[in-house]
Amino acid sequence: MYQFHISLGSNLGDRQANILSALQRLRTRVEVLALSGFYESAPANGAQGPAFLNVAAEIRGPLDIDDFVLYAAGVERAVGRASHEPLVARAIDIDITVAQGMVRPDITERIFDLLPLAEIAPDLRDGMSGKSLRDLAAVHRSNGVRRLERSLHFLSNRQDEEPEVRLSLNRVGVARVKRVIHLDLGGEPRVYNAEFSMVADLAPDKAGVHMSRFSEILEETLLDVLADGDMPARIERLGERIAQRVVHTQRAIRADVKIRAEFGLERWTPVSGKRGVETYTLVGIAHADPETTRHAVGVEAEGMTACPCAQQMVREHSERELIEAGFSAAEAERALDALPGATHNQRGRGSVLIGTTDRRGEAIRAEDLVEIVESSMSSETYDLLKRPDEFFIVNKAHHNPKFVEDVVRGILSRALDCYADFGDDAFLFASQVNDESIHKHDAFAEAFGTFGEFRRELAGGAYVTAKTDLASWLGTRNSRVVDAMR
Repeated sequence: MYQFHISLGSNLGDRQANILSALQRLRTRVEVLALSGFYESAPANGAQGPAFLNVAAEIRGPLDIDDFVLYAAGVERAVGRASHEPLVARAIDIDITVAQGMVRPDITERIFDLLPLAEIAPDLRDGMSGKSLRDLAAVHRSNGVRRLERSLHFLSNRQDEEPEVRLSLNRVGVARVKRVIHLDLGGEPRVYNAEFSMVADLAPDKAGVHMSRFSEILEETLLDVLADGDMPARIERLGERIAQRVVHTQRAIRADVKIRAEFGLERWTPVSGKRGVETYTLVGIAHADPETTRHAVGVEAEGMTACPCAQQMVREHSERELIEAGFSAAEAERALDALPGATHNQRGRGSVLIGTTDRRGEAIRAEDLVEIVESSMSSETYDLLKRPDEFFIVNKAHHNPKFVEDVVRGILSRALDCYADFGDDAFLFASQVNDESIHKHDAFAEAFGTFGEFRRELAGGAYVTAKTDLASWLGTRNSRVVDAMR
């Protein structure tokens, strides 16, 4: 493994976004061990364009110097660097500043690199002067390079003033904030297009929350995740960290965060064996208050169902028709048993959500949850189907008719079996929504409760009438953020 310190700089476009995007791409091949704050400076040493933004990072990975330089050049092109001519303005610039313990010899001529590097590696020594980077930074700190604050500060703060109507609000926040993130899926880092919703309680003596801080919290948390050597994060852990920061920065009693991220799984069609990538949705919901955090993780998947009721009516009618045509009752029964009956179909959207209070929750894999949901419907579905595949799917579904209620019960029982080692305090939610084909409405069913509550019903047949819902299990209140179906 090789370890370097690097600098990342930008002076075109959204400079911070360019640097964060480069870090995300670097993270696929190297581990980010430390990351400095952002430093702004005027172009130096003949460079052109507007002011630069720079950070320093310590990285570790399998790439040696030559391989890293080639990979970094590809990252620069991907982020938007159009030219490698010296001194021209650029969307991103990635340079090695320390390799094999040696600081680049011109570091004192590059104060924009020196100051962020000294922040994360103050004890490294300059080979030319023999001085530590801490000492060199102290000498050059006033040389036109400044560390940016997280935000501008103004004396007025309308949100913290007392409102005209002194009433508390249960939920205030932002929804549908979109970001590209790295997450762990089955032990592998993957890139997701994610959507975030973040809310906090509002006390009666505060006019409002700082809406911009939600986005700021999100950016800071994602930046911290990049610098964390144990990441990429699981979706539920990322949600917890964001919720904790909302509580702290908004001075809230409680905060809730939901993350939805689309991901793909490799699939092969059942007969023709055609490879494809099917799309599913990963869901993470987290709650935090000043003392505790809780989280749940789940998936949403599509499939199809065949209606048992219509199929039974068609069978009864077909049996009468066969008898009237001269078949005996036994012959008619035998013929109908050999063939699937006609019925109407629905495209279904199923979901499962599981919450745990211990480390056993890290055994939950998105692939397993997808299989639990799909196998509970009449059949899975595919984007690409050849004719033999279409026959297989339709035939399978009509041999396996399901109501929405059957699907939800199937999800629950499969989850309880798959995670039989989870404690009675673990949480389980399942739902199914069918787009009806012959009705002008949707059909849906859902169930929720702790593993212990479901186990009691299965063991003794007792009806547990007051099962625990998601908000109660998380320790919060119902809202659109903790509604697992939204």
